[in-house]
Amino acid sequence: MEHATKIAAIIEDLVKINNDRIEGYEKAATQTAEGDLKQLFETMIADSRQNATELNTYLRDLGEERESDSTFAGKLYRTWMDVKVTFGGGDRRAILATCEYGEDAAQKSYNTALEQDFLPADIRLIISNQRAQLRRSHDQIRHLRDLETVNKS
Repeated sequence: MEHATKIAAIIEDLVKINNDRIEGYEKAATQTAEGDLKQLFETMIADSRQNATELNTYLRDLGEERESDSTFAGKLYRTWMDVKVTFGGGDRRAILATCEYGEDAAQKSYNTALEQDFLPADIRLIISNQRAQLRRSHDQIRHLRDLETVNKS
């Protein structure tokens, strides 16, 4: 029973991270008028909604309530994003750098979850697959940010 509680807590944290990503990318989409970024952010929002749904299904299977909140750190991240983008004037590079910061936080959370040796194989596979998808998103954001850095030089 103790492991079930720990497993549920880990999954709840990952749902919250995905909720943070949704709110963060919704915020980022309002900070830019560039269609390619808006489309990218919408894709990442959809990915996180799918991740949260998948994780919440597993939570319900454990007999837990669906998680819909975000983390305190995520709220701080979005506030920081508002300040940074406001001072950056909606600059493409600033928006992408801020998004990369959020992607780094998501990777850290997923890596920490996968370090837990008591996770059952089925949820470990779900978390591993989600981490890989989030890693691709991270790398795409970083690549776009790097391109902006080179173009500004």
